[in-house]
This record gives sequence, structure tokens and C-alpha cells, in this order.
Amino acid sequence: MAPLFKMLEASFELFIPLVIAAIIDQGILRDNRPFVVQRFFVLLLLAVIGLTCAVTAQFFAAKAAVGFATRLRHSLFEHIQTLSFSEMDTIGTSTLITRMTSDINQVQSCVNMVLRLFLRSPFIVFGAMIMAFTVDVKGALVFVVTIPLLSIVVFTIMVITIPMFARVQKALDLVLTHTRENLSGVRVIRAFRKEKEETETFFRDNDILTRYQLAVGRVSALTNPLTLIVVDCSIVALVWLGAKEVYAGSISQGEVVALVSYMSQILVELVKLANLIVNITKSVACGNRIQAVFETEASIVSGTVCKDKESENSVVFDHVSMTYAGAKEEALTDIHFAAKKGQTIGVIGGTGSGKSSLVHLIPRFYDVSAGAVYVNGIDVREYDLEVLRSKIGMVMQKAVLFAGTIRENMKWGNQSATDEEIWNALRLAQAEDVVKGKEGELDFVIEQEGRNLSGGQRQRLTIARALVKNPDILILDDSASALDYATDAKLREALRTLSKEKTIFIVSQRTSSIRYADLILVMDDGVVTHQGTHDSLLENCEIYREIYESQFKKGGKSNEE
Repeated sequence: MAPLFKMLEASFELFIPLVIAAIIDQGILRDNRPFVVQRFFVLLLLAVIGLTCAVTAQFFAAKAAVGFATRLRHSLFEHIQTLSFSEMDTIGTSTLITRMTSDINQVQSCVNMVLRLFLRSPFIVFGAMIMAFTVDVKGALVFVVTIPLLSIVVFTIMVITIPMFARVQKALDLVLTHTRENLSGVRVIRAFRKEKEETETFFRDNDILTRYQLAVGRVSALTNPLTLIVVDCSIVALVWLGAKEVYAGSISQGEVVALVSYMSQILVELVKLANLIVNITKSVACGNRIQAVFETEASIVSGTVCKDKESENSVVFDHVSMTYAGAKEEALTDIHFAAKKGQTIGVIGGTGSGKSSLVHLIPRFYDVSAGAVYVNGIDVREYDLEVLRSKIGMVMQKAVLFAGTIRENMKWGNQSATDEEIWNALRLAQAEDVVKGKEGELDFVIEQEGRNLSGGQRQRLTIARALVKNPDILILDDSASALDYATDAKLREALRTLSKEKTIFIVSQRTSSIRYADLILVMDDGVVTHQGTHDSLLENCEIYREIYESQFKKGGKSNEE
């Protein structure tokens, strides 16, 4: 509808120079005032019709552009949700945010302008040339030369600027990535007094972006002056030829004015078209970036198995190795163990030893590069992902809560959970006192990322959220690091009451958190060096013994006491 009404508007606009020519030749030169007044109202009518068509076209163009951007944003977001952790790590969060917002906004603006101008401007340009031939053939030949010259100028600049705009968007990604890192890590930056270095890095990235923007701006800025030069020279040629023909009596003064008016219309439309071309080049670069995300296929594809096998083992790692995307070395090497149903498995090791990488393989956040991970006797790669992850409750290292009430956050894994089930989970997670201390209790509104809660409160609520889900396998990935020792001890005691029903994985750097586990895995540089119970590891594993002794005083008394 938008191009249709724009074409109607342009059609009425092309008649205006002919009406003006008639006013000059038949009205002003013959001193025919009634004719001039009559033609004035014709011009007024053309203007009203044109305005109505323009407003209607603008309405439909805006509706189509916003609708397109909305659907595109929905589709992109839906596609991003299918990507695995590997793709998210490779592409980068900041880049995805830029493509979801800035890039789609640019494409939306382009769709709007294309619907309004992409057909209208060429129609006016070629329509004006055709109308010029109806006025005077010799004068119209100027249009035949002018239009190809203008086309060459516009499309040459377009070809040059498209790759330049792509570089601008990449530089923008770099600036946004650095900004996001600084905002999320501002406390660390201040703790290590790295403000000056981070500021210098930001200025360097921003200077690169500025240089790219100035370079593409300089090239794009040539569009208007070059088109103006061509059109102005054409107008001079028209006036010169027209004057000679008027003197020879071939055409009238009004017809010369009509030819100049048509050339002026071409000028206006080409200026608009030039701006549209600049917008299109930006949008093509942005569209290519959006398309690149759509073309990124998830490396983890859902299986088809929905039913478990009968197996005494809940989780089995069968000589598993794993390598992160783009990494040269393995993150995990030849991991082999079995966790029976109802057992508690402790995972301990230094920072970067691969503890989180190991437990991330169970819900299949990453895929193994060798070996296999089995849940209830079935390879996780054969499971339907939704079925697999419905069996697992995961509490990440970083406690993530979403804006909304405590009740809404608790129901993430189980929408049908009752308040009684939520309170039971809160008691087990030692978070009951946290909620009861808040105004409105379960209706207390949590801010984005739980900014209005302490670190320990966030961790207890995320543990409670996993318990509300009532999973077969519960994974606590260093999720009690912000808890004081007394609360941590109460939490361990509560979890031991669940161990008969569920298989629990506890990742921790505290030996006190895992000392009562049925099986403890000691990790070092991606390898399980030893596995066994607390007592056996104290005798046979030097790494475990060193960790234990660093946390406990002689005589068996803990530093935490």
C-alpha cells in the first residue's frame, strides 16, 4: 500500500509543471486572471491530493517497517535461544545485543525509507524525463544525458561505502564489548586500580570507530555535492537551450519553466535517493550481520529419546574429553566415573581445573569431543534436550535472578508449583528467613539480576529455585561460595536428607562442603587425578590433603570454626 500511494502522489506531482506552464503562457502573458485563479485552485487540489496520498503512504510504510522489525527481532531472539554455549562464547554477548538492537533499528529505518522513496524517486526521475519529451524533444535530451551521469555517481559511492559501513559496525561491536566488560567488572577494575588502563583502551577503540565513521562519512558526503553539480550544470544547459528556442519561437517561456521545474524535481528526488542509498548501504551491512547470526547453526542438536532405560547409574562419564571452540588444548581429558542414583558426588580442584566444564556436560550445555556422557543409561546426545534438562536442576556459579517477584522466580522450573512447595524449597535452601524478612514475602519484587539482594541471599534463592523444580539430578556449581560457614553447614545437612531421592553434584573449593559425599573427584588441569571418599583421599591424594590442611587446623578443627 505504501508504494502504491507514493506512486499516486508522484503522478499528481508530475502534472504541476504543466499547470505552471499553462498559467504563464495562457494566463500571465495574456493577462487572463480568471484562468490564473482557476489553475491556482487546480494546483491547490493537486497539493491536497498529494498530501493525502503521502500521509497514507507514510502510515502504511511505518506500519510495515515496525511490523517487519518486530518479527525479525522475535525470530532472531528465538534463534539465539537455540544456540549452545559454544556459539554464545564464539559470537559474544555484546555483539548479539548490538545485532538485536542497533542493527535491527537500522534495517527498520531502511525498510521505511525504501517503501516511501525507492519506487517514488525513480518514478519521478524517469517520469520527469518522459514528461519533458512531451514538452520539448531537444530540451529533453539534456535529461537523457543527466540521469545516467547521476546514476553512475550514486551507485559508485554505494559500492565504495558498503564494505566501509561493515567495518564501522565491527568497530562498534568492539566498543560495546569493552563497555559491557567495564560495566560488569567495575568493582574488579577499581579494586586493582585499573581505571586509567581501561580508559586508555576504551579511547583507543573509540578512536578506531571514529576514524572509520569519518572515512565513510567523507565518502558519503560526496553524494549531495556531486549530484548538485551535475543537476545544476543540466539546469544551466536547459536555460541556455530554452532561451535560444524561445528566441527562435520553437517553444514558449512557460515550457522552458516547465523543463526547469522537471529538472528541479529530479534534483530533489536524487538528493532523497542519495540519502536513501547511504541508508541502504548501512542497512545492507547491518542486515549481513543479522544474517550471519541466523546462519550460525547450533552445534548441539536435540535427540529423539524421551524415555529412560533401567539403570542403577544415574550419570556415567565414559572416558570423556572436551575441547572448547577455538581452543588448542583440551579442557577435560579422559574423565571416567559413575554416579549411582541417590549418591552425592563432590568435585574439587583449583581454579581453572575444569570443575564447571565437567558438570556442564551433564545437561549438555557443551558436547564432548571424545567419549560419552550417560544419564539413566542413555547417551545425552540421544536425549530430547527438553526431556534431558527437565531431569536436571542446575545452580550456576553466578547466581542469576530475574526482575519480578520471588514467587515468579521460584516457578521458573515448575510453573505449577504451589506456595507450600516453594516454602519447603526455601527452607531446604536456608532462604526462608530471607523471604520472611522482605516486605510482601513471596510477592517481594526482585530487581534485575537481584541487585536489591546480597550475594548470599541470591545464592540461596537460586538453590531454592532448583529445588522447586524437583529434579532427578541436582548440580550445585560452587553455588554456596558467598554463604557463611554456619549457613553452608545447615545447607549441607538439608541436602543430605535429599540424597536418598536425588543424585547430587556439588562443585566446591571447600573440603567441608563435600567431605560427606559418596564419591569425591579431585581435578587438576582438566584431569581427574584421584577419586574416592574423604578418608581415602586424605591418605592417597596429595592435592586433596593440601587443600584440606590449608582449610583445617591441626587436631581436626576447621578454620571456619
